[in-house]
Amino acid sequence: DGRLNITTSCLEKHVRDGRGEAVALRWESESGLSATLTYAELESAVSRAANALRSLGLAKGDVIALYMPMVPEIVIAMLAVAAIGGVILPLFSGFGEEAVLTRLRDGGAKALFTADAFMRRGKLNLMKSVADRALEHLPAVEAVIVLRHQDLEIEMQPGRDHWWHELILDQKAETVIEDTAAEDPLLLIYTSGTTGKPKGAVHTHCGFPVKAAQDMAFGTDVHAGDVIYWMTDMGWMMGPWLVFGALLLGATFLLYDGAPNYPGPGRTWELCAQHGVNVLGLSPTLIRSLMPLGLEPVRKHDLSRLHTFASTGEPWNPDPWRWLFDQVGGGKRPIINYSGGTEISGGILMGNPLLPLKPCAFSAPCPGIAADVFDEDGQPVRGQVGELVIKAPWIGMTRGFWHDRQRYLDTYWSRWPDVWMHGDYAAVDEDGAWYILGRSDDTLKVAGKRLGPAEVESIVIEHALITEAAAVGIPDEVKGSQLAVFCVLVPGAVGSAAVAKAVREHVISALGKPLAPSVVHFVSDLPKTRNAKVMRRMIRAAYLGLDPGDTSALLNPELLEEFRKLGSSTSQESHSA
Repeated sequence: DGRLNITTSCLEKHVRDGRGEAVALRWESESGLSATLTYAELESAVSRAANALRSLGLAKGDVIALYMPMVPEIVIAMLAVAAIGGVILPLFSGFGEEAVLTRLRDGGAKALFTADAFMRRGKLNLMKSVADRALEHLPAVEAVIVLRHQDLEIEMQPGRDHWWHELILDQKAETVIEDTAAEDPLLLIYTSGTTGKPKGAVHTHCGFPVKAAQDMAFGTDVHAGDVIYWMTDMGWMMGPWLVFGALLLGATFLLYDGAPNYPGPGRTWELCAQHGVNVLGLSPTLIRSLMPLGLEPVRKHDLSRLHTFASTGEPWNPDPWRWLFDQVGGGKRPIINYSGGTEISGGILMGNPLLPLKPCAFSAPCPGIAADVFDEDGQPVRGQVGELVIKAPWIGMTRGFWHDRQRYLDTYWSRWPDVWMHGDYAAVDEDGAWYILGRSDDTLKVAGKRLGPAEVESIVIEHALITEAAAVGIPDEVKGSQLAVFCVLVPGAVGSAAVAKAVREHVISALGKPLAPSVVHFVSDLPKTRNAKVMRRMIRAAYLGLDPGDTSALLNPELLEEFRKLGSSTSQESHSA
């Protein structure tokens, strides 16, 4: 029965306590433009935007979507929706019209924030026109607020469309924060499912933000005045996580509207130096891509304020982890491994500055998470692979899927009574270190042996010519499943039968002959989400000619055709043989 509007704790509290002049938000664009907002300035901007929303007839309980680049205005819009008691529906900035349409329709959105366009790797990406095509099928969306970000001439629909600068900037800089219950909906975040329909995870005012702040404080040691930068998009969980966690802690967060290695491989380190970043959240995929380029792009920049690395989204391989820890971090900066999900509001497992670290491992469950590893009979196990579960409630747990209670129950609660089954395989070693071995539907079982894809991939990328790899299981009449490996070569390298043979023999040497890859393919890239998660289930589905499910979260969905062709040609060769 508690009452809380989270914006009060994010903004008003700090201004009231005399920290209004502290910097809340730092921003930089791909072209080098930059801006800052203090807590007081952010509170005033949010008040104006909240008043603008009310002037359009929007009110408590209305779902309002964000389809914008990573600019300061997306934070203002998000907090303004919360301030009026609305439900925030963030969308990935790279979505096409079908993905936008699906989520707006399912969420029942009444309004949308968007922008004319944004730049990525020097290329213009249109947004308003994509939104317009989606909205042709959604008359229920009554208002569209458009940010003129790239100063394009775009079509505006009279009565529905409003320019940000005309609607918001003339509003009063004070507003009444809507009285909301702690359990009122705050966020509706969609996450891809294995079927065509994405899942809308519902989060509350006293759920998602508090869990984000807990993990940020206990895992990455962020305090008031610290600067945290996490490479993400507001459409993924880590975008709102970054904003709410940092603001609740009185810290500063950095938004970067661009690619992390553009226009050169040193861009990430340059950002850290320029903005005094203390905590840097990145992905193993980015480190794998930067390793072959050496340390010169790192050493050009002063990283003395950087005290912690963190990562989420996918498992580490030992060599990239060691490179980041030893070479970039000088053996002094911990790598805080972090794994959970949209439905968790953050992590199940996480490192922290107090406990020992092992390469690629997690030190412990996050504080407040009753995690365990169960065998097939629902019994806790150590030293072997099992299902990652949670045995007690936690503050950030999703309150369910939007208008789809049965799917929520089937997904997480159907295997063991009163136990959350997350869908990851995990293990705990003799020292108490935890490991995530991949999604349950990614995990391989070959010749009766279960292993995580990351275990295979770590072995494969030890080859000097291979920078990334994905391992999936494909059907086999004898073994039940065989191993297929897809390799991305370093720039300029050529995939040959000799390299494929070397990869196969290295896997045999490390894992044994029964686990030898049946095929080794060379591909141009791997299908990934914006936060660099490799989508192995989609690789497998495409290779086998099956429906890959919801592909809208992919940065590069066109790649799936490459895997379909590989699977088709391999199948034809097998039948010929």
